[in-house]
Amino acid sequence: MSNANYITAEGAKRLREEFEYLWKVERPRVTQAVSDAAAEGDRSENAEYIYGKKRLREIDRRVRFLMKRLDVLTVVEDQPERQGKIFFGAWVRLENEEGDEVVYRIVGPDEFDPGRGYISVDSPMAKALLGKQEGDEVVVKRPAGVASFTILEVGYKPFCE
Repeated sequence: MSNANYITAEGAKRLREEFEYLWKVERPRVTQAVSDAAAEGDRSENAEYIYGKKRLREIDRRVRFLMKRLDVLTVVEDQPERQGKIFFGAWVRLENEEGDEVVYRIVGPDEFDPGRGYISVDSPMAKALLGKQEGDEVVVKRPAGVASFTILEVGYKPFCE
């Protein structure tokens, strides 16, 4: 079963904010710029007009995507009652074989962000972690090869560093 339609409450909020910004701020601003550029005359050689029309198409495409996506997403807000066990939305501190620590958060595919340590619930790492608990060893088959980790800490709020 795919978890493609799950999202954290924070992730859903970010998508709604992006939709609101595009629809209520960015699109009206670009529409006005296109209107102003069109009033200047020959549209075929007017770079501002051409770029503005292109930008409007991009905005409209993203707005349509966000509307459809937000309709099918299931926001997962409930924190599991068993602290220490890994479910969707968990923050997980791991230690690799070399003793290095890494922190991940398991999120939906719409919100993964490797730079922040947010990994998709459908990723090999998340699949290996789900259902496990503190102290467990996990072996993950990654594109870079097989790796082993020890689960040091599990929580449902960001860890204090």
